[in-house]
Amino acid sequence: MSCLGSNAETAIFGAAMLDYLALFFLLFACIVIFYAVIAIHDIPYEIAKKRNHPHLEAIHYAGWVSLFTLHVIWPFLWIWATLWHKENGWGNGNRQKEKALFLGVENLTKQLPELEKQNLKLETELATLR
Repeated sequence: MSCLGSNAETAIFGAAMLDYLALFFLLFACIVIFYAVIAIHDIPYEIAKKRNHPHLEAIHYAGWVSLFTLHVIWPFLWIWATLWHKENGWGNGNRQKEKALFLGVENLTKQLPELEKQNLKLETELATLR
């Protein structure tokens, strides 16, 4: 009987060990998933930070809010963060370069009357020299 008793104890110990091992893997998986979700929610913020987004803090706070909405708004945060480019603005054209060109044209139009006066003055001087 001692052989049966030791086999029964081994079977019980083995089953209990498997239960504890399964519990360990379950807890480990839950912890990994928890930290992965927290790491993933910050991706739009990191993109916005890299691109010097003007709404950086709003994207960061919305990322934390997305944790409570089970990441339903997360794809919209990704789009919001990726639309901004430092050189192109919102990605719908090169508005910043156009704005600089318009300012240059505006400065030239402000200088135009003065240049016309100088041109007229030089023409009159040239006419008197002839």
